[in-house]
Amino acid sequence: MSSDTRAARSRRRRGRSFALSFAVVLAVLALVGTLGATIGTVQGPRATAVQVDPDAAVAASGSRLIVTTSQSLAEVDPAQVTVTPDVPFTVDTSGRSVGVQFGRPLDDDTEYTVTIADVQGLGGGPSTTITESFHTPPAELYVLQRGTADGDVIFRTDLAGDAATPVFTHPHIEDYRATAAHLVVSVRTDDDQAELIVTDLDGADQRSLPLPGDGFVSNLQSADRGDLIGYTFSDAALDADSGRESALFTASLKDAAADDAPAQVEVDGADPRVAEWRFVPDTDSILLLSFDGSLLLTGSEGEDATALGNALAIEGIARGSSVAVVDRAEGMDAIDLTDASEEPLVEGEGLGPVSSVTPVAAEGTVRTAAVLDAGGLPSGATVAYVDDDGATRTLMDVTSADTVVQTCVSPSGRYTAVIVAPDSVDNPYDTYLLPMPERLETHVIGMRGDETGDEVVVLSGFAVSWCQVPAT
Repeated sequence: MSSDTRAARSRRRRGRSFALSFAVVLAVLALVGTLGATIGTVQGPRATAVQVDPDAAVAASGSRLIVTTSQSLAEVDPAQVTVTPDVPFTVDTSGRSVGVQFGRPLDDDTEYTVTIADVQGLGGGPSTTITESFHTPPAELYVLQRGTADGDVIFRTDLAGDAATPVFTHPHIEDYRATAAHLVVSVRTDDDQAELIVTDLDGADQRSLPLPGDGFVSNLQSADRGDLIGYTFSDAALDADSGRESALFTASLKDAAADDAPAQVEVDGADPRVAEWRFVPDTDSILLLSFDGSLLLTGSEGEDATALGNALAIEGIARGSSVAVVDRAEGMDAIDLTDASEEPLVEGEGLGPVSSVTPVAAEGTVRTAAVLDAGGLPSGATVAYVDDDGATRTLMDVTSADTVVQTCVSPSGRYTAVIVAPDSVDNPYDTYLLPMPERLETHVIGMRGDETGDEVVVLSGFAVSWCQVPAT
């Protein structure tokens, strides 16, 4: 009896001890949680995670820096945000996160700092300033060389130009485009058939895309995002009564859609033959110019078309922009595709007759203009940057012996690539469907601040991956 009583008392003491210890632990944990919450509230929101993809940010507009914080946030106003170096942006707030979306591609090899001032929790309390920095990668681009000892070769290179790596080789490359994840290459096969070959960016995992039939592919282009491409197609068997001529098709490069038939872009009541066209950046829309001179803005399959009058040519649409530069009979106009408003393109100071205009992502355009001698005859060419106020800065002077074949602007607008055919008289064209002079040089020229007009590198070849359209 006495032994049972002692055992019971011992069990009761152990139970009380455990209960007391458990209560103490709970109290400590509650105190720590309360203190942590109190300290967090006193300190204001703190950054706990940051997401940003610098590689994507230099390739296309629309990339984002997302900061996740320790508290749910009050709405962040764009006035609270500063991006250095300056770049247009939008801001959105959701729960504990705030996102800063960049309105154009970022410069390569550059340190960017995003500062968000007066960040406050949803329930009030003190505010904090959040500062995050990241560095974009050095520029990398692709360039095509025809007629090498190994055939036609697409090289990947940096701006030093001394580390070119061949990534794709074929006996006959007409043209190619680089997307964020793929190369798409237009070739002619050994039996002279059109083929579109898709590869990874290093040339691996080659596969063919279905074509609309037996014929000819031209005007190959790619959207800045979404792995979407487009091209015009003409049937090999084409006569006055049958066959497709310069019909516009789009196709996806994603693996899940790689075997799908391409979709034809057709606008009800419009000429199906497309002379020129462009993907509209950051949308699924297409700007096209039909054979009858009609300028149309359509959905990706020709739906919801808006007529924009007549035009002679589409000069281009800058990355991250909704403004298209078109050549009309009365002169060149800049059309805002969001509301169809337009105004004459500002004239460049001191430029001769202009032969090409390439819009720039940040602002302004790059123009190629003839240099006239005292008798009014061409004596060379000037490639110049013209800002939105008409101020003009020379990027490159080209002698009368050489010919400017094309100008292409880097995604952020930091550089211009000027493709030149040297010694034009003694530089014959090849016999491709897209014929080009046998010798071509790509001069990469700086366009920012003190870099303006500085030659960064000269590459052998053409069709650099910055080009949105083929050379003509």
